[in-house]
Amino acid sequence: MSRFKESAQRFQDVLANLGYERHTVIELPDSARTAQEAAEAIGCEVAQIAKSIIFRLQSSGQPLLVVASGANRVDEKRIADYVHDTLGKADADFVRERTGFVIGGVAPVGHREKMITIIDEDLLQFRTIWAAAGHPKAVFQLTPGELVAMTKGQVMPVK
Repeated sequence: MSRFKESAQRFQDVLANLGYERHTVIELPDSARTAQEAAEAIGCEVAQIAKSIIFRLQSSGQPLLVVASGANRVDEKRIADYVHDTLGKADADFVRERTGFVIGGVAPVGHREKMITIIDEDLLQFRTIWAAAGHPKAVFQLTPGELVAMTKGQVMPVK
């Protein structure tokens, strides 16, 4: 029997398949659904939380992932200008259908489909950061460089 919830175990397997075997999913006793909750549970700064936000591109209906510092609010107009599309809200069904994860547990990789990924440049100032690992109570630690490498994301200002 797995020591993780199914979605967190699936994500641990994704990490191993990507060559990041040394990264371990950690299940927290309480929810880490918000950046503040995650930071309190882990004992790090809110800014070190790499929060995954899914948007729905209006013209194509495709998902867009923005991995932002937990301290930042995403400037949707800036992102829309970059992707040349309007950002729409992604509801819970859209997020689960496109990523395979529930809101609050969306990992930066391991999604059901490929998507454009934008990474907040503010995350690059830290030695280590924390991201969701497939479940609202699951996280994993990584470096900003690893985040960029594993997501193949575009680093830019998002706030």
